[in-house]
This record gives sequence, C-alpha cells and structure tokens, in this order.
Amino acid sequence: MTYELECQIEELRAELRNAIDQCERRQIEAELDLAQAELTLAIAELDGRVNTEPPF
Repeated sequence: MTYELECQIEELRAELRNAIDQCERRQIEAELDLAQAELTLAIAELDGRVNTEPPF
C-alpha cells in the first residue's frame, strides 16, 4: 500500500512541476497533501503507532 502511495506522490509532484494554470496547481497541491497524509497514516499503522481497531 505504501509503495502505491509513494508512486502517486511522485506522479503528483511531477504534474505540479509542469502545471501552468493556477487552478490546476491548487488542485494538484490538494491531491498531493491528501496523498502525503494517507502515506503518513499508513506508515504509522505499519509501525504500530496508530490503533486501527474500533474503540468499542
């Protein structure tokens, strides 16, 4: 799962470098932020720092 997210992040970074339109840049930046947050969560789950079990 983390490999796919890392690939997606690299693709978004490449798109961001080539984006000319400001609206497109904002959309890519938002997608990049979301992908980075998902990667951080996935890594935390793998390390056992986040409990994925429901609290009840």
